[in-house]
Amino acid sequence: MPDLDLIIRNARVATASDTFHCDIGIRAGRIALLGEGLPAGLREIDAAGRTVTPGGVDAHCHLDQPMEGPAKMADDFLSGTRSAACGGTTTVIPFAAQAKGESLAAAVQDYHGRAEGKASVDYAFHLIVSDPTPAVLTQELPALIAQGYTSFKVYMTYDDLKLDDGQMLDVLDVARQHGALAMIHAENADCIEWLTKRLEAAGRTAPRWHAHARPMLVEREATHRAISLSQLVDVPILIVHVSGREAIEQIRWARSHGLSVFAETCPQYLFLTAEDLGIDDSYHGARCICSPPPRDKANQQVIWDGLADGLFTVFSSDHAPFTYEGSDGKKPGGEEVAFRHIPNGIPGLETRLSLLYSEGVLGGRITLQKFVELTSTNPAKAYGLHPRKGTIAVGGDADLVVWDERDFTLRNGQLHHAVDYTPYEGMRLKAWPALTLLRGETVWDGQSFTGKAGRGKFLPCGTPTLLPRRS
Repeated sequence: MPDLDLIIRNARVATASDTFHCDIGIRAGRIALLGEGLPAGLREIDAAGRTVTPGGVDAHCHLDQPMEGPAKMADDFLSGTRSAACGGTTTVIPFAAQAKGESLAAAVQDYHGRAEGKASVDYAFHLIVSDPTPAVLTQELPALIAQGYTSFKVYMTYDDLKLDDGQMLDVLDVARQHGALAMIHAENADCIEWLTKRLEAAGRTAPRWHAHARPMLVEREATHRAISLSQLVDVPILIVHVSGREAIEQIRWARSHGLSVFAETCPQYLFLTAEDLGIDDSYHGARCICSPPPRDKANQQVIWDGLADGLFTVFSSDHAPFTYEGSDGKKPGGEEVAFRHIPNGIPGLETRLSLLYSEGVLGGRITLQKFVELTSTNPAKAYGLHPRKGTIAVGGDADLVVWDERDFTLRNGQLHHAVDYTPYEGMRLKAWPALTLLRGETVWDGQSFTGKAGRGKFLPCGTPTLLPRRS
């Protein structure tokens, strides 16, 4: 009787460090053997002529996150993880968000309830700390870190989420003491509010003015301040969704001075520009409102350069799904509203890998190894899931993507999220997953979603391996 449950034959295997040809033998959901001429398995798949990469790890996405009405996210864990699987992502890390005045532990419990029985890929949780009370700082947050919630996000903008500098220092100190990784949304809230009021007074409230209220300067200043706060506490940080040159210059400065500052970027900063928010006062640009906003073509090249040369550690979707036409999405209550009131975020969980593979790898901008590093290996390392996730190695979970390299035009109707648009509609792409395996079982066969709601496992995270060891 065959010893292996499944063999992927003749694979061109890509990891963050190597590319090699071999068979992949899978037993009980894990990679058991890598080699040539493996003995027959119960099932076999011939991957001849195709590249096989580790399943994607999307370390920054929002699913079914509680919102102030009427806004509501279009994707819950059912539709969101289905979409992930069909795009080659086998692990997602969304956010358990604390509301001001409420318990952080209660937010985690609520989020488990939202995911239970729905997730079809594996998942972990980041925390969002919006109210760092003494009880949160001394009891809840340390206890949650010890239980496997080893990363948290803090905001420097948004009234219901932002922390002042003293609060930031308090939570960074907890990260230092307990070996957690702090993620920071870096935009200057006071500058944004000042600019927004001036725009509103001039009647400039259409979606395109969102970008004017959040110029690169407000991201640059907040990035510099976040770096300074982390330097004061002596703790590594990760700046999320970096949009362009000015913030990148701050991060390069920090790195040149030996500071442990990591950076993440997203597809919207490679493939969208401020013009996608509108060149007139039409409302159509509301679909592409996100923060920080997309910049311009020159900044797209700066982002590509940062991906290629190692400035960026992680490439995430920042999937924040709101419908365009729905009354709980980009048109609150069914109305076209001023840009201040349009829910921030765009869908991108399913398209993240294909966009970067098509335009990065096949477009000659980054290597195949860099693609794996940015989309799978580094996110798994950053959030304490490696080597179980993020690589193709004996003993790791058999999360695999077999790639189909072909030209096609992207249409929202092909996607599996619950959003009524994709900002990348009409793009010509060159690759899409032909097969996605989660722990050795097919969840996307190239034509249909074949996963099962509830099969996704919650993954407690270990100490982020990007962090320096402290005695």
